[in-house]
Amino acid sequence: MLKTAEAVSLGHPDKTADYISSYILDRFIEQDRQVRYAVEVMIKDNNVVLGGEVSSSFSPKSYDEYVAQALREIGYNESYAKLWQNNAIDIRKLKVINLITRQSPQIAAGVNNDGWGDQGVFVGYACKGCDNINRELYLARKLNKALYEKALNSNNLGLDIKTQITLEGDKIKTAIVAIPMLKSQDLSKFIIEVLEQTPEHIIINGTGNYVMHSSVADCGITGRKLACDFYSTAAPIGGGSPWTKDATKADLTLNLYARQLALQNLADNDEAWIYLSSCIGQACLPSTTFRWRKGEKFGEQNLALDDISPSILIKKLGLNNPIYTKLCRNYMMI
Repeated sequence: MLKTAEAVSLGHPDKTADYISSYILDRFIEQDRQVRYAVEVMIKDNNVVLGGEVSSSFSPKSYDEYVAQALREIGYNESYAKLWQNNAIDIRKLKVINLITRQSPQIAAGVNNDGWGDQGVFVGYACKGCDNINRELYLARKLNKALYEKALNSNNLGLDIKTQITLEGDKIKTAIVAIPMLKSQDLSKFIIEVLEQTPEHIIINGTGNYVMHSSVADCGITGRKLACDFYSTAAPIGGGSPWTKDATKADLTLNLYARQLALQNLADNDEAWIYLSSCIGQACLPSTTFRWRKGEKFGEQNLALDDISPSILIKKLGLNNPIYTKLCRNYMMI
């Protein structure tokens, strides 16, 4: 059976959008631990649109520098813009459009009573193996991270990187890499060294030429890389975008908690899935289900969970601290 997974770098426009929102949220949390935040980001060419709701005692003078600094942390700095000319986002030409308003008072009333800020279904997954994720995803992420770090120190390689790994049993059937290049460069040896195996097929830049990239070649929008953020095809995707909300919204909180429970319940099983659901304005979770696989045998049971109110889980997971960019950068599940 063939199994495939994909990973993308922070330089991919969708992940760049995720990172910008996470960066802004961290700046709010530094000033106001009680901030209520839900901000989506769209990035196209050198334009960044911020749209959503924020309620906070802190009011930034301008979002422009926040956006610019987030881009610098990714690697899209002034030197990068000069090197790549008009082929990538140019931090020197940024235009930030602010469409942020305040959180609905009806939502705020429920959150202030220690209820969740939204309803939803959330899924955690764990399996035996490296980082307790499916091997094809582990390898796709490992290769992507190595290429991204290489590109950060290169005058030829760009930061908008995709990797895809297809396994046939324990063998790597195909390794696919998309990475911008000013001049053609053979990365086959590097790929083999990172994967510690020679794939049957290595494809680098399937169109043969990849120069124009980032938001110049593609429109980036938050929440579009959830299969990369979570578990690829090994588990259903739960909740909404984890990178655009404060912890009361549950999109990050309950996905992280579900992952933690999956790891705790992996024990003697080969795979573990945790399914949680939330109700807006309520602290209790309507459903908490544990599903497992051991060999060819599957099982399922309800979990009895204590101390699962938003305030308790947020504190337990440290989500009232400015750690969102760190989680976004490192993949939240590892």
